[in-house]
Amino acid sequence: MRKDAVVADRTSPDEDLMRSLYEEHAGPLLAFVLRLVAGDRQRAEDVVQETLLRAWRNADRLRGATGSVRPWLITVARRIVIDNHRSRQARPPEVDPGPLELLPAADEIDRALRLMTISDALGDLSEAHREALIETYFKGRTVSEAAEVLGVPAGTVRSRVFYALRSMRLSLEERGVTA
Repeated sequence: MRKDAVVADRTSPDEDLMRSLYEEHAGPLLAFVLRLVAGDRQRAEDVVQETLLRAWRNADRLRGATGSVRPWLITVARRIVIDNHRSRQARPPEVDPGPLELLPAADEIDRALRLMTISDALGDLSEAHREALIETYFKGRTVSEAAEVLGVPAGTVRSRVFYALRSMRLSLEERGVTA
């Protein structure tokens, strides 16, 4: 017994139908669908594959049909293209990544949130404590330089910074910020 005969004996009628459908109709069907999808070969191949899959699911109906099945295949392919087009139209457009690139990175957002929280906490301090803290911590001045700018003794600046930091710690803890 020849190998071809053994393989032919093992194939099912559905497999024979699908093989003959593919050999006879896949090329012309692909050419038809390519026109419908504006030359997008990948989409056209997907449509042809889906069309042949639907033919396989309806093998009993196609096997009993008289005449060519190509009109049925073309109708199914056309409907698949139309359905795909409608589903793309119904779906909201995908977001352009351009505006997302303009958003600051996560670490910049975290930094901005920290600064806003610190700014709010600074607002809770008395003006004298806030000025001493700003001069020493934020402007980077020494205690002597801050004392000269503020017009108070260096010991007063140290005391105000100490109490300002203690108040800031409490204020930040109230806002959920922990060290």
